[in-house]
This record gives sequence, C-alpha cells and structure tokens, in this order.
Amino acid sequence: MNSPPVRLVLVLLAAALFAPACASTDAPAEEFQSTTVAQEAEGETAMLIQYLEIVTPDVDATVSALSAVHGVSFGEPIAGFGNARTASLDGGGMLGVRAPMAEHETPIVRPYVLVDDIAASVKAAADAGAEIAMPAMEIPGHGQFAIYILGGVHHGLWQN
Repeated sequence: MNSPPVRLVLVLLAAALFAPACASTDAPAEEFQSTTVAQEAEGETAMLIQYLEIVTPDVDATVSALSAVHGVSFGEPIAGFGNARTASLDGGGMLGVRAPMAEHETPIVRPYVLVDDIAASVKAAADAGAEIAMPAMEIPGHGQFAIYILGGVHHGLWQN
C-alpha cells in the first residue's frame, strides 16, 4: 500500500531518499530485511531506508494512530530494537516506534539508510564533519547500525 503522508515524511526527513510506504504484515521482522543495498535507476544509485525509527514518550498513541491512518499492524516489542514495536515497509525495511531509553533522549524520527560497508560509511560521515553518536553496533539477527549527527540532524546507517 502506498501512502502519500508516509512518503512526504520520509522526503522531508531525508531529502532525496527512496521513500517506501508502510505495509501490513504479521510475519517476523527478519523476513523484511532488504537483500539489495542499492537499486540502479537511470544510472543513479537510489538509497533505501532499512529502518525508520520514531522515538516518542507515547508509544501506544503513536502506534494506534499509525495503525488507524495507514492500516498497518505492529508486532510486540523487540528487545534488540530498544523495545520498539515494528511494522514492515514496502521494499523490505521496518518502521519502529519506541519510548526514549534514557532521560536525556528526546522524541525524534531517524531514518537508517542501507549501506554496503558500514565501517567505510561511518568513516566518510566523520570525515565530512559528523559527530559519531553511536559507532557501528550489531543487532543479532538484523545486521549492524550506526548513528551520526551533522548539522543538528540525526542520521542512521544500516548494514545487513
């Protein structure tokens, strides 16, 4: 199912990113990991969002609203994702909604873009002046992620 509001949010949060819409499913999260890191379209590489994270103090209301507006279903909390409740995204990624994990963590929406080499991508971000907020870290069964901050904006990287 394609939803213009979801695409709009993704475009606004991560300009020029491929913006898949939410899709409903009850299958395990592992089945929705993308196997293709980049798609070639007219000679250009398209970036793919592997994980779109929403951190909010009101998980239940956010999950309820997303479910009602987009017709998606969220699974039970996943410990490896900070107890996020997840739904699948068309194209293979996931949308996760979780509560802040520390007092200092504020609400945020953070896209994690799929990369071929997370170590090289983290280095490239650092070389570009980014602050590495979370170095590459393994989530067993799901791949690795990292977070960098540049210009006050949080960016996520993901490698399957």
